[in-house]
Amino acid sequence: MTDHFLEEVVIKQKNTVNRILYYFSWILIVIAGLAAMIAFNSITRGLAAGAGAQVLPSAGLFLVSGGIAVYTYLIHDKFLTEFEYTFTNGALDFAEVYNNKKRKALGSLNVRNVECFGKVSSEQFKRYLNMPDVKRMNWFLNRDAELYFFYFSKDSSRKMIILEPSEEMVGYIKQYLPRGVYQE
Repeated sequence: MTDHFLEEVVIKQKNTVNRILYYFSWILIVIAGLAAMIAFNSITRGLAAGAGAQVLPSAGLFLVSGGIAVYTYLIHDKFLTEFEYTFTNGALDFAEVYNNKKRKALGSLNVRNVECFGKVSSEQFKRYLNMPDVKRMNWFLNRDAELYFFYFSKDSSRKMIILEPSEEMVGYIKQYLPRGVYQE
């Protein structure tokens, strides 16, 4: 038997706004960082001159601008997010990749354990989506793409993964699904 292996990276098709936000975040990091450095310099000069209570506005500016710089630095890579799907002989691995630098594993799924697989446009999707206590995981970027879903139970909870695989990957998935699980 031959191995079935396929790896796909899903990128956002209309990425202009996210790219602008990414570059704007770098500008914000620099400006907020400079403001924090100027405020810190003002604090140290004021304390050296013996002006204790007069440095409070500078301390507030330092905390706010420093916090903005650090927070923006921590989240700026998330503006350029991709999803990675890896299919290997019936097992799917999911990962989220930030700016081609940071990789966060989302989980694995053996398609033999799936209760339902199909297109988001199907009636089955609506039925499973409306069930109470279903945890939905949206691992796609393009709403206008052909989206598919997996419905399964794990650790006594019901889960649904929505993704945007290629037709080739859908073909591989269908080969490993139990009979009657695929829904048009």
